[in-house]
Amino acid sequence: MTAERDAQLALAQSERRFRLLVGGITDYAIVMLDPNGVVTKWNRGAQQINGYADGEIIGRHFSVFYTAKDRQAGAPARALETALRDGRFDAEGWRVCKDGRRFWASVVIDPIYDEDDRFIGFAKITRDVSAKKAAQEALIQSERQFRTLVSGVTDYAIYMLDPNGVVANWNTGAQHIKGYAADEIVGRHFSIFYTRDDRAVGTPLRALKTAADQGRYEAEGWRVRKDGSLFWASVIIDAIREEGGALIGFAKITRDITDKRRAQLDLQRAHEQLAQSQKLEALGKLTGGVAHDFNNLLMVVSGQAQLLRRHLKDDPRSLRALDAVEASARRGEELTRHLLSFSRRQRLSPAPVSLSDRATGLSELLSASLPRSIQLEMDLPGDLWPIAVDIGEFELAVLNLTVNARDAMPRGGAIQLRAQNRSLNGTETPDRLQGDFVALSVEDTGSGIPPDILPRIFDPFFTTKDVDKGTGLGLSQVYGFAQQSGGQVTVASQLGAGAAFTLYLPRADRAPQAQDEPEAAELSRRGRILLVEDNPDVADVAARMLEELGHEVVAASGGLPGLRKLESEGPFDLVLSDIVMAGEMDGLEMARKIRVRSPATPVLLATGYSEAAARIGAEFPILRKPYRLADLNRSIAKLLARPRASVVRLEEARRARDQKPEA
Repeated sequence: MTAERDAQLALAQSERRFRLLVGGITDYAIVMLDPNGVVTKWNRGAQQINGYADGEIIGRHFSVFYTAKDRQAGAPARALETALRDGRFDAEGWRVCKDGRRFWASVVIDPIYDEDDRFIGFAKITRDVSAKKAAQEALIQSERQFRTLVSGVTDYAIYMLDPNGVVANWNTGAQHIKGYAADEIVGRHFSIFYTRDDRAVGTPLRALKTAADQGRYEAEGWRVRKDGSLFWASVIIDAIREEGGALIGFAKITRDITDKRRAQLDLQRAHEQLAQSQKLEALGKLTGGVAHDFNNLLMVVSGQAQLLRRHLKDDPRSLRALDAVEASARRGEELTRHLLSFSRRQRLSPAPVSLSDRATGLSELLSASLPRSIQLEMDLPGDLWPIAVDIGEFELAVLNLTVNARDAMPRGGAIQLRAQNRSLNGTETPDRLQGDFVALSVEDTGSGIPPDILPRIFDPFFTTKDVDKGTGLGLSQVYGFAQQSGGQVTVASQLGAGAAFTLYLPRADRAPQAQDEPEAAELSRRGRILLVEDNPDVADVAARMLEELGHEVVAASGGLPGLRKLESEGPFDLVLSDIVMAGEMDGLEMARKIRVRSPATPVLLATGYSEAAARIGAEFPILRKPYRLADLNRSIAKLLARPRASVVRLEEARRARDQKPEA
């Protein structure tokens, strides 16, 4: 009896503790129902969650907690049936408090049996999970909005990859940028978007590994569309992990930034071209000034040599020495010509030229400079547009390119000279040429040009040849000629695969005209000439050359002294003047004043600085320094061969001067 009583006391104590425990729970509504669903017991949590006091709810059917819609649909009865049949009912749904407020509830209903396994009712546990429900709905709404947003984005390719890099989904932007529809790409590996070279070196797998190890991979590079075309892409790959940290895939965002990349490259090229142009412009100014001074020196050397030759006809030894002097002077003239061409101060006389018509002559000119081990191939179609160039400078430029190609092939090879018509829109060449041009290319099969040398190949005096193999001015002449002609020269080269230089020359606005045969030089009639020159050495040799031609010479040392001599010692048959002179008045200003004061007096301007000559244009005839006796005689003869009326007026002016009373 004692043992039985102790057991009953222990059981009673256990039940009391259980009731205290259940009664103290406030986060869960714990309710006992009879087999029909009537509330028989109620804890404090039930009162707090549902709002009913014990006396208000015990004895009432638990369906009072359901919405009217659920009651009408029989949800309470089905819940009890499920619990009795399956051993448990577990669900979530809307429930109603005493005050009519609804909350989202997590509900568990278990059937209860006594010690004899007789069904005696149900235990119902309810928890208010409204906050969780709201969070879930917010998440669902957010995901829905995100999916809508991602799907509607067309400027970005946004898609998911599984941990192995297989495409799991696909947005409209991805289809727009890459060209694949969703059913064509989902399930395929994302490496399909990479170039063959990138796949060969493992770039796609390295991208995933970087994202997995560091959380993000970010890069730019070429990617491939479905049609095989390339685009420059900005790519971000983020690793996606579950709460436990396990990798579940990758989010990949790709943007087509080809236009941005092109703009960056254009800006980079523009900066490089500006720096190159500034460097070449500075070199041009320097070389132009040097050439001007050098021409004056050559004028003295060449002129004196020509004068000596006329007086040493019977001295073979002296004549041989003069031959060497004059040959060196001519070589110096050629060097200054290259310098002036590079600095764009060489005076050009552009005229329409047909390359097709000159193919034979050009072939003969170039072939003469090539050994038998080098084959010259020419392709100058008959439909080429005429070009506007100075033919002498053009032939020299092509010859310089051919010689440069020849020197790159000491063991022989082939040179291809091709031309084609090109209409440029400003994007094909570094200088953004626009309009109609003929592109003349000279390609060789030589060793190519090292990349570190390419930026310097047009610099004057720059050469990789031996000291006695070149001056470093050939390509400088080509550059200057192209620029001054309104075109451009470009170069492309690869080591071991030769080089290709392309001259872009502007299309002429008219067809070439037949040229008259040049007239033989005639000896000018003798005249009285005013020589204006500020360099004493040049003035001396010029005066002696004029006297050698039989002219009377009066010299002046500058523009203002020249005008005074014209007024005090005139008239003169001709005025020969330098253009660039120190002092208050240069040769051009003086020539313009002479034209006003003495219109019948012709003026011949001489210069070794062709930028000055370019300013004059056709306003006055120009004689380029250093000039020879024959050049001087031909220019004077042309100017003195004027109508007789002018000569008569000069004779009258002379007589009037001679009859002036002495002061």
